[in-house]
Amino acid sequence: MAKCEICGKGAHFGNNVSHSHRRSNRKWNSNVQSVRVKTEGGAKRMYICTSCLRSGKIERA
Repeated sequence: MAKCEICGKGAHFGNNVSHSHRRSNRKWNSNVQSVRVKTEGGAKRMYICTSCLRSGKIERA
């Protein structure tokens, strides 16, 4: 679910690295919010990342 419907930003994967340098898998989710957006067919609920919200790429309903 953590995927922006505007820019497509999603989760990133990498490693947790302990002090002894043992590695385990981890995931960074993008900051995605459920927002009501104005569209040509009326208001619609979409998942939008906060960087798209701040930049004004969408208009809130």
